[in-house]
Formats: sequence, structure tokens, C-alpha cells
Amino acid sequence: MYNLKVVIIGAGIGGLTTGIAMRRAGYQVDVYDRAQELRPAGAGISLWSNGVKVLNYLGLGEQLAAIGGEMNAMEYRSHTDESLSYVDLRPLFERVGQRPYPVSRTDLQSMLLDACGSEYVHLGMNCVGVEQDEHSATAIFENGDRVSGDLVIGADGIHSAVRADVVGHCVDRRYARYVNWNGLVKADPELCEKDLWVLYVGDNKRASMMPVGGDRFYFFFGAPMVEGTQVAPPHRQDELAKIFQGWPEAVQKLIQAIDPEQTNRLEIGDIDPLERLVKGRVALLGDSAHATTPTLGQGGCQAIEDAEVLTRYLTTTNISVVDALKRYEAARKERTADLALKARKRTSTIYGHVPEATQQWYCDLKQEPPEAVVNALAKVILAGPMG
Repeated sequence: MYNLKVVIIGAGIGGLTTGIAMRRAGYQVDVYDRAQELRPAGAGISLWSNGVKVLNYLGLGEQLAAIGGEMNAMEYRSHTDESLSYVDLRPLFERVGQRPYPVSRTDLQSMLLDACGSEYVHLGMNCVGVEQDEHSATAIFENGDRVSGDLVIGADGIHSAVRADVVGHCVDRRYARYVNWNGLVKADPELCEKDLWVLYVGDNKRASMMPVGGDRFYFFFGAPMVEGTQVAPPHRQDELAKIFQGWPEAVQKLIQAIDPEQTNRLEIGDIDPLERLVKGRVALLGDSAHATTPTLGQGGCQAIEDAEVLTRYLTTTNISVVDALKRYEAARKERTADLALKARKRTSTIYGHVPEATQQWYCDLKQEPPEAVVNALAKVILAGPMG
């Protein structure tokens, strides 16, 4: 279909990537976000090869490589500093045809915003709902503005305002029973080798570092916690020191190296798989459609995949917008639900929801051959739209 007017709600990874893909297809695109200033949630993200391939296809490969970290191996170590497993990732890259890129979220969002065109991104626009008829769909904003197009895309995150109009009811966020702390530190070989992703696990908790561009590590910590706790930024370093007391020296040095004022503290949640991702001329995409815990590293990648698949169906079919959106839903619903539920199960294992299963996982890490890890990662990557 040609000459479509597209209204995108949400200027995160999914919304901006969709804007890039659809403007590249020749569509008139405007992106609206409730925020007064775009500030990414979290400090870093691991873009696995399936997401990278889509961004390469959209002409962003060179820019992405420039901001991405070189991650050639991953290692699990115990909270007593025992090496549990070490996996050389280079055989994975050869098998799937592309290396992953861990990146700073700020760098990624800046790259996507530039590629989309900041003049097409409108801030301070809080969408409160959508309407549609046979010929168009309309986004309704808190300030009274209404913007119509051939379709409206809800890429407005886990707390999506568009989602209720699509599925017919409110969908509550489900607390995943743990807190994640994350940020960026200067890369230092005393913390971790500069091309290694290291994860320390034990006592139902984990601490990790991975390389991103700019000679930095993206770090994250995770620990089980009841919902509703709050710790102000100045006290987050002390909080982590207490929670991870006695963990290996590299973890202690990492805690000492962080800037508590720049350390995010997030209560992690997801949503149950939805019965539908589209309704007429309105489609859900990214976290609004399938918000997931970050334990598989696929949340951002699935939003990027959504953008490519949705754009492809609109550009390669000409029956109707409604028909193209139905095809998008059929292509994406099972894959995204499957990965979200796998991430939920992995979260349960990592954070001790069933203590016996967590202890068994620690034992299994010692015995799992590296090729099994490569095979599992390759299976997820190669099932993406770019193979």
C-alpha cells in the first residue's frame, strides 16, 4: 500500500524503529510521546543478532557498530567466585551471520531519533485513547488534540494507553518479584575483561557487566524484593553493598565504582500474553504488546522485529490496512508470547521463586556444554524475520 499516514504513540525503541522503517517505505509518519524530554528507561541493553540484522537492513549498521560493545564471550561465576561456565560466542556469530551489540540506551535512542527525524517526534503529548471508523484511526490526547491517520500504532510501553482499546479491557502489569539496579561505569580490566559478558550468580541474586561503546561497561544487579520498596539515589550504593556483601572482589569493586546518582533502580514487571495485538486499524507493538522481563535479553529486539514485520506487511500487501495488521498479528503473536513466557520462567529460576529449581540451575551451569548455549541462542536469533 502507498501513501499511508501513520500515527505512532511512543518514542521508545519500538516506536522510533517503526518510524524509521515506515518513513523509509515512503509513508507520512508522526510519533507522539507523553514525556517532555526523551529519557530512556535503563542504562544499557543487549541487542542480539536478530535485532541487529533489522537495524542493518534499515541502514543503521555502521552507526550501531560504532556505539556497540565488542562482546566475544560470556561467563557465569558463582557468588563465591567459582567459574561455572565459559562460552566463546564467536561460533554463534559465524552461525547466525551477525554479532550482537550491547549498547548504551542513550546512545541507541539518540541514533534512532536522528534516523527517524526529530522534527517528526512530538513530545508532551499524552495519548489517552483511540477511536476508529471504516476509513481512519484517531489518537486522542489529554490536551484535547486529536490526530488521525490510516492507522495508529501503540508503542507506548508496559503502561500503554492504547492497549485497552485494542484488547477491550485494562491489562495490569505483573510484578516479577525482583529489583534491578543498572548503570554505566568506565571499563576496567580489574572488573572484567573488556570483551567479556560476566554474570555472577548465587543466593537467588545476580550481578553482571558487559561491554558497550565508549570504553564502558553496562552493569546490572538483581535481587528478590517485595514490591513497593524505595531507596533514594544517594543511598543505592550502600544498598547494593549490603545486599551483595561477601560477593567476589570484582563485584565489590564494581559497587565502589558506580555513581549512585546515575544508578537506576527498577521494579521489574511484565504482562500476560495478550489475546490480540490488533483491532481494525490499531496495532500494538513492543512492550505495549508483549512486555517481558529482561532475563532473555530479547525485549528490545522483539520491538525491533515488530517494526520490520509490520512495515513489511503494509508495503507488500494491498488488500487493506486491516488485512495487513491481521497478518502482522499472526506473524508476531506466538513468537513474542513464547519468548515472554520463557523469560518469565527464567526469571523464576534466577531469583529463587522455586528454591530447588534455582539450586539445580546452579548445578546445571557447570555441566551444560558451550555448544548447547550457542544452539539455544542461535535458535532464538534464526527464528527472527531476517533469519
